[in-house]
Amino acid sequence: MTRMKQYAATAAVAAVLAAVPTGAYAAERPAPPRGAVAAPAEQTAAKSPIRTVRPGERVDTGRGYTLWLTPQGKHWSDPDGVENFRSVVDGNIDRSRPGVSHQSEGDRDGMFHSGVFHGAKKAARVELVAADGTRTPASLVRLPGTPDWGAWYVHTPPATGGGVPGVALYDRSGRLLAELPAWDF
Repeated sequence: MTRMKQYAATAAVAAVLAAVPTGAYAAERPAPPRGAVAAPAEQTAAKSPIRTVRPGERVDTGRGYTLWLTPQGKHWSDPDGVENFRSVVDGNIDRSRPGVSHQSEGDRDGMFHSGVFHGAKKAARVELVAADGTRTPASLVRLPGTPDWGAWYVHTPPATGGGVPGVALYDRSGRLLAELPAWDF
Protein backbone atom coordinates (compact mmCIF):
# COMPACT_ATOMS: atom_id res chain seq x y z
CA MET A 1 0.00 0.00 0.00
CA THR A 2 1.45 3.37 -0.90
CA ARG A 3 2.12 5.93 1.79
CA MET A 4 -0.74 8.13 0.55
CA LYS A 5 -3.23 5.25 0.49
CA GLN A 6 -2.11 4.12 3.95
CA TYR A 7 -2.47 7.68 5.26
CA ALA A 8 -5.89 8.09 3.62
CA ALA A 9 -7.11 4.80 5.11
CA THR A 10 -5.82 5.80 8.53
CA ALA A 11 -7.41 9.24 8.23
CA ALA A 12 -10.76 7.65 7.33
CA VAL A 13 -10.59 5.37 10.35
CA ALA A 14 -9.56 8.30 12.56
CA ALA A 15 -12.56 10.29 11.30
CA VAL A 16 -14.89 7.43 12.24
CA LEU A 17 -13.24 7.07 15.64
CA ALA A 18 -13.42 10.83 16.21
CA ALA A 19 -17.21 10.57 16.08
CA VAL A 20 -17.11 8.08 18.96
CA PRO A 21 -16.68 9.60 22.45
CA THR A 22 -12.97 9.64 23.28
CA GLY A 23 -13.28 8.47 26.86
CA ALA A 24 -13.77 4.77 26.19
CA TYR A 25 -13.04 3.29 29.59
CA ALA A 26 -12.22 -0.36 30.09
CA ALA A 27 -10.50 -2.58 32.61
CA GLU A 28 -6.75 -2.59 32.31
CA ARG A 29 -5.27 -5.59 30.55
CA PRO A 30 -1.74 -5.73 31.96
CA ALA A 31 0.83 -7.19 29.63
CA PRO A 32 4.57 -6.73 29.39
CA PRO A 33 5.60 -4.17 26.76
CA ARG A 34 6.83 -5.86 23.58
CA GLY A 35 7.67 -4.82 20.05
CA ALA A 36 9.53 -1.97 18.46
CA VAL A 37 10.47 0.97 20.63
CA ALA A 38 10.89 4.58 19.55
CA ALA A 39 14.13 6.46 19.79
CA PRO A 40 14.81 7.10 23.50
CA ALA A 41 13.34 10.31 24.86
CA GLU A 42 15.35 12.47 27.21
CA GLN A 43 13.83 12.62 30.70
CA THR A 44 13.55 16.12 32.15
CA ALA A 45 12.58 15.09 35.67
CA ALA A 46 13.28 11.88 37.55
CA LYS A 47 9.60 11.46 38.46
CA SER A 48 8.14 12.22 35.04
CA PRO A 49 8.24 9.84 32.08
CA ILE A 50 7.28 12.79 29.84
CA ARG A 51 9.95 14.88 28.15
CA THR A 52 9.32 18.63 28.34
CA VAL A 53 10.15 20.51 25.13
CA ARG A 54 10.10 24.19 24.20
CA PRO A 55 7.38 25.45 21.81
CA GLY A 56 8.58 24.73 18.27
CA GLU A 57 11.51 22.56 19.44
CA ARG A 58 12.03 19.85 16.83
CA VAL A 59 12.17 16.32 18.23
CA ASP A 60 13.91 13.81 15.98
CA THR A 61 11.67 10.78 16.43
CA GLY A 62 13.80 8.61 14.16
CA ARG A 63 13.56 7.22 10.62
CA GLY A 64 13.26 10.71 9.11
CA TYR A 65 10.22 11.83 11.12
CA THR A 66 10.19 15.00 13.22
CA LEU A 67 7.63 16.12 15.79
CA TRP A 68 7.17 19.50 17.51
CA LEU A 69 4.59 21.13 19.74
CA THR A 70 3.14 24.63 19.78
CA PRO A 71 0.41 26.03 22.03
CA GLN A 72 -2.00 25.21 19.18
CA GLY A 73 -1.13 21.49 18.98
CA LYS A 74 1.07 18.73 17.60
CA HIS A 75 3.00 19.11 14.35
CA TRP A 76 4.98 16.44 12.55
CA SER A 77 6.79 15.94 9.28
CA ASP A 78 7.61 12.80 7.35
CA PRO A 79 10.88 11.85 5.59
CA ASP A 80 9.71 13.71 2.46
CA GLY A 81 9.25 16.92 4.47
CA VAL A 82 5.44 16.86 4.31
CA GLU A 83 4.10 18.61 7.42
CA ASN A 84 0.93 17.69 9.30
CA PHE A 85 -0.92 19.17 12.27
CA ARG A 86 -3.35 18.05 15.00
CA SER A 87 -5.00 20.91 16.89
CA VAL A 88 -5.69 20.93 20.62
CA VAL A 89 -7.56 24.26 20.51
CA ASP A 90 -10.09 23.85 17.67
CA GLY A 91 -12.79 22.32 19.88
CA ASN A 92 -12.43 18.77 18.52
CA ILE A 93 -11.11 17.39 21.81
CA ASP A 94 -12.37 17.81 25.35
CA ARG A 95 -9.23 18.57 27.34
CA SER A 96 -11.19 18.30 30.60
CA ARG A 97 -11.55 14.50 30.10
CA PRO A 98 -8.81 11.92 29.51
CA GLY A 99 -8.48 10.98 25.88
CA VAL A 100 -5.98 10.00 23.23
CA SER A 101 -5.77 10.36 19.44
CA HIS A 102 -3.87 8.39 16.81
CA GLN A 103 -2.40 9.30 13.44
CA SER A 104 -0.14 6.97 11.46
CA GLU A 105 1.66 6.76 8.17
CA GLY A 106 4.35 4.61 6.69
CA ASP A 107 5.51 2.34 3.93
CA ARG A 108 7.15 -1.06 3.44
CA ASP A 109 10.01 0.00 5.75
CA GLY A 110 7.86 0.76 8.79
CA MET A 111 5.09 2.80 10.37
CA PHE A 112 5.22 6.05 12.32
CA HIS A 113 2.44 6.45 14.88
CA SER A 114 1.74 9.57 16.90
CA GLY A 115 -1.09 11.34 18.62
CA VAL A 116 -2.25 13.69 21.33
CA PHE A 117 -3.07 12.67 24.89
CA HIS A 118 -5.18 15.07 26.93
CA GLY A 119 -7.18 15.66 30.08
CA ALA A 120 -4.82 13.60 32.22
CA LYS A 121 -2.51 15.66 34.43
CA LYS A 122 -0.97 12.46 35.78
CA ALA A 123 -0.49 10.76 32.42
CA ALA A 124 2.57 8.56 32.41
CA ARG A 125 2.40 6.03 29.61
CA VAL A 126 0.92 5.48 26.17
CA GLU A 127 0.98 2.09 24.48
CA LEU A 128 0.15 1.16 20.90
CA VAL A 129 -1.82 -2.10 21.01
CA ALA A 130 -1.82 -4.34 17.92
CA ALA A 131 -4.79 -6.57 17.09
CA ASP A 132 -2.75 -9.58 18.31
CA GLY A 133 -2.21 -7.92 21.71
CA THR A 134 1.39 -6.82 21.09
CA ARG A 135 2.02 -3.65 23.11
CA THR A 136 4.57 -1.08 22.02
CA PRO A 137 5.44 1.70 24.50
CA ALA A 138 5.49 5.23 23.09
CA SER A 139 7.65 8.22 23.92
CA LEU A 140 5.80 11.22 25.40
CA VAL A 141 6.47 14.96 25.08
CA ARG A 142 4.72 18.06 26.40
CA LEU A 143 5.21 21.81 26.59
CA PRO A 144 6.12 23.45 29.89
CA GLY A 145 3.01 24.67 31.70
CA THR A 146 0.60 22.41 29.77
CA PRO A 147 -0.22 19.58 32.17
CA ASP A 148 -3.52 18.81 30.42
CA TRP A 149 -2.12 17.67 27.05
CA GLY A 150 0.96 16.38 25.27
CA ALA A 151 1.94 14.19 22.33
CA TRP A 152 3.19 10.64 21.92
CA TYR A 153 5.09 8.82 19.15
CA VAL A 154 6.43 5.38 18.29
CA HIS A 155 7.69 3.41 15.28
CA THR A 156 6.58 -0.12 14.43
CA PRO A 157 7.39 -2.60 11.68
CA PRO A 158 5.39 -2.30 8.45
CA ALA A 159 1.66 -2.88 8.72
CA THR A 160 0.47 -6.35 7.78
CA GLY A 161 -3.15 -7.06 7.02
CA GLY A 162 -5.97 -4.61 7.53
CA GLY A 163 -6.91 -2.60 10.54
CA VAL A 164 -5.58 0.04 12.85
CA PRO A 165 -3.86 -0.61 16.17
CA GLY A 166 -5.41 0.64 19.39
CA VAL A 167 -3.93 3.18 21.77
CA ALA A 168 -4.05 3.09 25.58
CA LEU A 169 -3.28 5.98 27.98
CA TYR A 170 -2.24 5.15 31.57
CA ASP A 171 -1.54 7.19 34.69
CA ARG A 172 1.50 6.83 36.96
CA SER A 173 -0.13 4.05 39.00
CA GLY A 174 -0.79 2.00 35.83
CA ARG A 175 -4.54 2.74 35.74
CA LEU A 176 -6.07 2.92 32.26
CA LEU A 177 -7.32 6.47 31.65
CA ALA A 178 -8.50 6.30 28.04
CA GLU A 179 -8.38 3.91 25.14
CA LEU A 180 -8.95 3.79 21.39
CA PRO A 181 -9.56 0.11 20.63
CA ALA A 182 -7.87 -1.63 17.70
CA TRP A 183 -10.07 -1.74 14.64
CA ASP A 184 -10.10 -4.12 11.67
CA PHE A 185 -11.45 -3.15 8.26
